[in-house]
Amino acid sequence: MAAEVTVARGDWVRALTALPAEQVTAVAGEVAKDMRIQHRQIPRTGLGLLTLEESTKGERFFLGEFPLAIAEVEIETSDGRRASGGAQVMADWAEWATALAVCDAVLANTLPGAERVAELVKEGMAVREREKRVRKSILARTHVDFSLLSTVEQPNEESGDDRIG
Repeated sequence: MAAEVTVARGDWVRALTALPAEQVTAVAGEVAKDMRIQHRQIPRTGLGLLTLEESTKGERFFLGEFPLAIAEVEIETSDGRRASGGAQVMADWAEWATALAVCDAVLANTLPGAERVAELVKEGMAVREREKRVRKSILARTHVDFSLLSTVEQPNEESGDDRIG
């Protein structure tokens, strides 16, 4: 059975990070246990800089920093198939990024275990959709209709009176 995912590859990490890290790393470890994993480069952790462009002058400035972990892996299956994958995650845990990169490689190339990773992605997207609905309902409760606060009369067009009040 082929792994069937309706989620775009660019959203896989977002979906997987909605789940507990221990759950995803356990599945990644089980899926990759019979595969040879090589890092294309050493997994890194550090800080990413969040920049923003000021709207009037167009100047960029740093708004803040966030933790960032990056991993790129190449996998070789027992039958000699090769695949690569990568992940960037807002965390300071390189092993987490590596597990996400393994999941990316397995799912993108339909390697053994892709069905399990596809299920994790679907589960994670369901979590993200629930979070989105909750945020939307909270935001809806904050909606204020300011037109009800107005006590100013509108100008009378028929009389030519354009004074307010």
